[in-house]
Amino acid sequence: MSPYFSITTIEAILPFIAVGFAAQMVDGALGMAFGVISNSLLLWLGVPPAMASAGVHTVETFTTAVSGISHTIHRNVNWRMFFRLMIPGVIGGVIGAYVLSNLDAAAVKPYILAYLASIGLYLLWRSTHYPAKERKPKVVEPLGLIGGFLDAAGGGGWGPVVTSNLLVQGASPRMTVGTVNTAEFFLTTTISATFITQLGWEAFTLATLGLLIGGVIAAPFGALLAKRVPAQRLMFLVGVILTLTSAFNLYQAVK
Repeated sequence: MSPYFSITTIEAILPFIAVGFAAQMVDGALGMAFGVISNSLLLWLGVPPAMASAGVHTVETFTTAVSGISHTIHRNVNWRMFFRLMIPGVIGGVIGAYVLSNLDAAAVKPYILAYLASIGLYLLWRSTHYPAKERKPKVVEPLGLIGGFLDAAGGGGWGPVVTSNLLVQGASPRMTVGTVNTAEFFLTTTISATFITQLGWEAFTLATLGLLIGGVIAAPFGALLAKRVPAQRLMFLVGVILTLTSAFNLYQAVK
């Protein structure tokens, strides 16, 4: 039996439930961080990168389904942007999952994290100069492709890359979060299926069960927060989460 299936009691699973709940609350409200937080925890516990990413994406298949339905109910989704993100995102996700399953993508990770940290700092600055005039984003499809690839290859990155860059282009924070979260369901489903073909079912650990339980419980609440939190505060919180998580993972990657 794999050592990653050693969690056999409710007491042992509870920390993962708590992490899944907290990560999904952040992700549902801000459009990012579930993959980053959950994947970082599994890596810290010693789970190999490909197996950690596969497990997290399996959980996200369920949490993003609930989150997407909730965002749709609260009318947080721009459907035109949804399709512009979803289709290239799925393509990028398949490529990224294949790369991570067969190659070492760690070499470029520090550069990606440094970029995301700089975007986080910019969003913090933007939040103090809000309201800026909202604009329709011009660069959408490339973000979907790159975000999907990095999400699969890096175990997280769809939200940080796509949400942050759409906000930088002037998109509405509420509609951006809802649209990105809803499109993520199709991305995570595709990535999980690709990992199964490359790694088999043994890639999914019992630790992911706790993340799944906590994430599904929290998913409906994130969309409500995205609807109710003022746009300026939402942008500020996105900047804080993106900067802190990127800086921490950059430190872990280069130390």
